[in-house]
Amino acid sequence: MMCKRRCDTRESYSVSFSSGATPPSAQSCLNVNIWVILMWPKLPQRTYLQDWFRSRCFRMGVWAPPRRLLELAGQSLLQNEALAVAALEELPVELFPPLFTAAFAGRHTHAVKAMVQAWPFACLPLGALMKDHEPHLETFQAALDGLDLLLAEEVRPRRWKLQVLDLRRNAHQDFWTLWCGFKASVCSLLEPEPAQPMQKARRVEAQAGLKPARAPVEVLVALCLKEDTLDETLSYLLKKAKQRRSLLHLRCQKLRIFTIPVQSIRRILKLVQLDSIQDLEVNCTWKLATLGRFLPHLGRMGNLRRLLLSRVRLLPHTAPAREAHCVRQLTAQFLNLPHLQELSLDSISFLEGRLHQVLRCLKTPLETLCISNCLISESDLTYLSQCPSVSLLKDLGLSGVNLTSLSLEPLQVLIERTSATLQDLDLDECGIMDSQFSALLPSLSRCSQLTTFRFCGNPISMSVLESLLQHTVGLSKLSLVLYPAPLESYEDVRGTLHPGLLAQLHARLRQLLRTSGRASTVWFSSNTCPHCGDEIFYGIWPILCPCYMPA
Repeated sequence: MMCKRRCDTRESYSVSFSSGATPPSAQSCLNVNIWVILMWPKLPQRTYLQDWFRSRCFRMGVWAPPRRLLELAGQSLLQNEALAVAALEELPVELFPPLFTAAFAGRHTHAVKAMVQAWPFACLPLGALMKDHEPHLETFQAALDGLDLLLAEEVRPRRWKLQVLDLRRNAHQDFWTLWCGFKASVCSLLEPEPAQPMQKARRVEAQAGLKPARAPVEVLVALCLKEDTLDETLSYLLKKAKQRRSLLHLRCQKLRIFTIPVQSIRRILKLVQLDSIQDLEVNCTWKLATLGRFLPHLGRMGNLRRLLLSRVRLLPHTAPAREAHCVRQLTAQFLNLPHLQELSLDSISFLEGRLHQVLRCLKTPLETLCISNCLISESDLTYLSQCPSVSLLKDLGLSGVNLTSLSLEPLQVLIERTSATLQDLDLDECGIMDSQFSALLPSLSRCSQLTTFRFCGNPISMSVLESLLQHTVGLSKLSLVLYPAPLESYEDVRGTLHPGLLAQLHARLRQLLRTSGRASTVWFSSNTCPHCGDEIFYGIWPILCPCYMPA
């Protein structure tokens, strides 16, 4: 074959062919750019065209055509979807990602469906593509239909490698931009199958009497269930998962549940591989009995690492026996969660006097324990200080837990026990008084790993704040402290803040920091405006609510 190149300054890659070099009839009306790429493996050795392409299109031994050429190739192919589908059998692997991107963004449903069936990589990160191109329902359905047709085939295409369809929008962010193979991590994804024709492969398998294995395809999703009506894309995915339950495995690493009927939740979870869930948030206003209907599913999430349970209420006239049964039912599920590391309980009305029932069922030490907006008793606090599961805590939160009337000696013991590991301590809105807080300071001074300490909303005087600075001066990793405006900065008992007094007291604290060599530590003060409820922050400069802004 003889050929000559015409290339202008705008980097056009047109090629003219002499007689005797005719593209195949299946691609006769395609742009010559596409034909050159498709026929690259078949070009004779030592031709001028091949030498030129090798110099332009290879990087470190990896086939990497110029991006502009690939864009032109994709645009030309998609001008005729039927020809694009016909070309997939011989399409170089490098063209699949840009062509699929163009097809998905341009809503070429037939091309999308066919490319899913011929996808030559182990993973199709469709979610990352959907993040950049808001999915059209029909295009998304076409992708799932292509997967459905693939699963229905007794013998799958020769180039088929697809094992995972990833619908998570924050996963594989670099796949679609690094498909050219400039990074080693991407090069491994771009290995084509041996060039054995599809029909020949099927004949070989048939002659050998082998029935190809039909391994299931995993679909990775991050589910957020809210409202009674699901969006159309999720509904269609669940429909396909139900139809192909044995061949389409729905796996969900993070599951968030908001206001949705529990019966709808149960129907959806029947289609999910529950052992794939590692992060669960339940933010429903449920009665304790309603929670009980959900708990059997919780017990099957054997790889769960983080659990947030919020707003479970106890009806006033619940029989004590029924209440005790529901609590036992909940705590029994913790025995089935051997990998649980983070536990957050928010606004749980039945927790008072029962914290020991929850924590004693934990099988491994926790890294994070947050109990917020709950009532707890002194016996609960005592058990917490002795519990084996909290000895290695990194994060401890008791925000919104009223400790005013309790002895804080158990909390002091707990801080002492976790002083080697504790990094984040949250005591916001606990009603801690001066005398109580002073008792905590010796233990707090031993928390060598502490980086963040929050205790806003507590009635603390300036003298105690100064004592806090003295006790924490040796904590080299402490970088953020959110502390309450001292009592001396208020004008009256109603909590009206005096900005001038606050500024003076804050300046005094910062001077103490500079004197102690901790001027780089970021300290903020925060309080709640009694008029509008907004928080007031004070760092180097005040950030006040509108009530304190000049008219």
